[in-house]
Amino acid sequence: MLTHRHAPIAPSTTHIVDSLLETTYGTLLRGQIHYTQFTHGYRTSLEPILMAAAIPAKKGQNVLEIGCGAGAGLLCLLKRIPEVYATGIEQDAATAELARHNLKANGWENTPIFTESFPEACTQLKNFDHCMANPPWHPNNSTSSPTPRRDLARRLGTDTLTLWIQGSAARLRHKGSLTLILPADLVAQAITALQAARFGDITLYPFWPKIGKKARITLIQARLGLRSPSRIMAGMVLHEADGSFTESARNVFENAIPLPGFHDKLTL
Repeated sequence: MLTHRHAPIAPSTTHIVDSLLETTYGTLLRGQIHYTQFTHGYRTSLEPILMAAAIPAKKGQNVLEIGCGAGAGLLCLLKRIPEVYATGIEQDAATAELARHNLKANGWENTPIFTESFPEACTQLKNFDHCMANPPWHPNNSTSSPTPRRDLARRLGTDTLTLWIQGSAARLRHKGSLTLILPADLVAQAITALQAARFGDITLYPFWPKIGKKARITLIQARLGLRSPSRIMAGMVLHEADGSFTESARNVFENAIPLPGFHDKLTL
């Protein structure tokens, strides 16, 4: 789980630009990961942790996160599988610098974070075994945020999802996996774009807020160049009736275990 306490970062030791001084320090995975994020603007939620728990990576494989933010997804993946080679892309320079700070604070200072737009830039990045992304969710015509950094992180452009899927296809090896975590109303668009980009073996993994409640977010995983049929898995209930995390969710958020029922997928 993510906890917070105020602790401004000194630029003399972190080399983070002045605009990043308003930050909060906390932890991920019940204190196993040190994590700093902005006080204002986009704030890390549960999605990057859930996404990282689904990546079917093995020792020595290469994983690319598109739009890595302050690094929560990469950090959780590296905690679960420290022997992988991780790379991040983050268009916002200040957020990318914060991701580098977080990776260094947890002993992964050699993890490269590219400050470029995707997919137009980063054409040198090729032959990854896995890609993952938690794309922006809010429609392009939604009310803009007064914080430009947050607006960039949350606003889904007209073609953003399609372009990110196509860009991932260009950077994955044959049979490589792409994992996305999305709101339910973007699932149909994502499946159409995945199939157009030659992805198959599409797996849907819904997250139910509580028993009897409709799923609001869904994890989608697909593999490049395969034609295997799609499947919908049982998914995971996140909260008990009293609002506390279920045991399954708590194990993911605190102990960095793979998603329940996803173990068979972790054999790529």
